[in-house]
Amino acid sequence: MSHPLTRVLTLLELLQSNARLTGTELADRLDTDVRTVRRYMAHLRDLGIPVEAERGRYGGYRLARGYRMPPLVLTNDEALAVVLGLLAAERLGMGTAAPASAGALAKIERVLPHALREPLAAMRETLSFTAHAVIGQAPGTGVLLALAQASRARTTVSISHQSWRQEHTERDIDPYGVVFHTGRWYVIGHDHLRDSLRTFRIDRITSVTPRAHSFTAPDGFDPVAHLTSTLAQGPYRWQVEVTIHGPLDEIARRLPRSTVTLTAQPTGVLMHARAERLDGMAHMLASLEWPFTIHHPDELRQALKNLAAQLTAAAQRKPEELPR
Repeated sequence: MSHPLTRVLTLLELLQSNARLTGTELADRLDTDVRTVRRYMAHLRDLGIPVEAERGRYGGYRLARGYRMPPLVLTNDEALAVVLGLLAAERLGMGTAAPASAGALAKIERVLPHALREPLAAMRETLSFTAHAVIGQAPGTGVLLALAQASRARTTVSISHQSWRQEHTERDIDPYGVVFHTGRWYVIGHDHLRDSLRTFRIDRITSVTPRAHSFTAPDGFDPVAHLTSTLAQGPYRWQVEVTIHGPLDEIARRLPRSTVTLTAQPTGVLMHARAERLDGMAHMLASLEWPFTIHHPDELRQALKNLAAQLTAAAQRKPEELPR
């Protein structure tokens, strides 16, 4: 690394990518000495970039907190990772209330050099997904970040919540975790109003206010497992119990966790599920490569017979039998 300007720009990139680095660490990465690093820091300050220095054994250099630095320095691989992440988030329905993803993508593409902008534009225009796009229920950015922060800090918060019946309540919750699932954001935690473990859709929370109380989450609590189990027990018409004679891990990969619970048994995997329509359940079971045994309801047997009749008729139909 020969040119001083190149070293200054590399120093700037290092400060962006790390919360704090010592003078010795920076000198090693820049292949120079600590005195030269101090001189480069002075150059950055002359350019208006707020570099903070902390003395002492655990001191070092960092950019001032909250500083938004234009332009953002990204390598080609980093730019590709950001663009792909934004495209995937849009596909999964992970957006927030404001069109942040589209705005971020437009800003990144606007400042990229032509040699990189054109290939990334080609990627955005030609990229296809095997999964269907999800229409997300977007939460407010401030609400989402406040809940995540409270969950990490184990701090009780007060929320304003609107139920699906349009009923407004104010309640305190201990947020154990935030989960994104099939286009919706959820927070799972202890609800002080009901004195029970509850799940709330974050797009129905209008405000979050921190409380001066801390909490301890239950040992080993898994927010994802709790959410999928709760959703699988929703108010559906049919309760289904089927033993699938196959390996648990492979069956679990084929079935949606939001609608079924699976338990290993000596004879196979016991599946509990709820369904509004049994014809859909018949299609799902028929798509599996393993045999299965129905415990209940008996109406599911008829749904499978109806599906078998449809498939048999389709297999026997000849082109000349098609209506003209």
